[in-house]
Amino acid sequence: RPRGNGLYDLLKGLRVVEGSAFVAAPTCGLYLAQMGAEVIRFDSIGGGPDFRRWPLAENGSSLYWEGLNKGKKSIALDLANPRGREIAQRLAAAPGEDGGLFVTNFPVDGFLSYETLKTLREDLICVRVMGWADGSQGMDYTINSALGLPLMTGPADDARPVNHVLAAWDLLTGAYCAFGLVSALLARMRTGQGRELRVPLSDIGAATMANLGFTAETMLAGRQRPRIGNDIFGAFGRDFVTRDGQTLMLLAITPQQWSKAPEGLGIAADVMALEAELGVSFAKDEGLRFTHRARIYPLFERAFAQRTAAELAPAFDAGGVTWGAYQPLEAALEDPRLFKGNPVFADIRHPSGLTYPAPGAMATIPQDVRGDVRPAPRLGQHTDEVLAEVLGMSGGEIAKLHDEGVVAS
Repeated sequence: RPRGNGLYDLLKGLRVVEGSAFVAAPTCGLYLAQMGAEVIRFDSIGGGPDFRRWPLAENGSSLYWEGLNKGKKSIALDLANPRGREIAQRLAAAPGEDGGLFVTNFPVDGFLSYETLKTLREDLICVRVMGWADGSQGMDYTINSALGLPLMTGPADDARPVNHVLAAWDLLTGAYCAFGLVSALLARMRTGQGRELRVPLSDIGAATMANLGFTAETMLAGRQRPRIGNDIFGAFGRDFVTRDGQTLMLLAITPQQWSKAPEGLGIAADVMALEAELGVSFAKDEGLRFTHRARIYPLFERAFAQRTAAELAPAFDAGGVTWGAYQPLEAALEDPRLFKGNPVFADIRHPSGLTYPAPGAMATIPQDVRGDVRPAPRLGQHTDEVLAEVLGMSGGEIAKLHDEGVVAS
């Protein structure tokens, strides 16, 4: 395989233990692994609740699972067995200056509680993904529905809620957890103190809504933002259909973006006439473009309808217009800016037996060389290795655990 597509070694030497399922916590482990940390994931023998999650390959393997667990090691334990739970605890709190780092979405209370693990290692760092901050169950879609976003999304003439297909709160939470773990580790290096970081999706969602101004806007207006279809709120942006039936997204936020868009469509004079009629300057205030979009859109719609996408693309590109074509994922796979030929990806063979492109670290560090993309492990692939190297067990002890059904390879 070509080099330069996979992981960096910025976190080389760190050992992170992951006891998790679904998206947020595994994403945290994935990002840490792609920066060079050794990430050991423990699962129930036979697989946890996300081991067969869709999408599936034809042979039943989870493409989802092998996507979120690239570059990790896997140990399979009987987590219903007290001995299996003890091994999970010992792994989370295993000794070593660069160990004692645990990522999980197991409940606050129980055999993986911070209080229990802290008795095994005083300076343990535990990052715990939660649903709601009070400990009640919550997942991306239920947090999203509680925040009101599905009622802001979709056509203006349809009141039905629209769920986003992207698990945004899971992904933001996973990234924040990786940041939180490294932050806690830096603090431990200075003070020797361990800590638990509880990261609920509900708080990530609520804080993000506040950071983006959604909450202040709603408090001041007395109601949440109305649905506006594909319009970009507070600026000029929308989808338009060309003469040959292609849908393009046009965006004009900065003054330069705005000035170039009418020029590229040949309607600069029409826009100037509208500005004179309204007594405004759209170039000076992006909010005015949004306020008067009902008058601006028809000008753009007619101009798009008179030209094909092939005619508009070079005119837009030459003028620096910000635009993009709507395309299905199968077309995106052929786009060199996204997938085909993108150096972030490499063709690798996965546990499913399939070979297809997989991404490594998403950041590019020009000063460093990235190693190869590493596939997800087979379930329990590293059981014996982890028990021997991390917990110092002998071959006889490991064999006995296998015989008793406490572990599996």
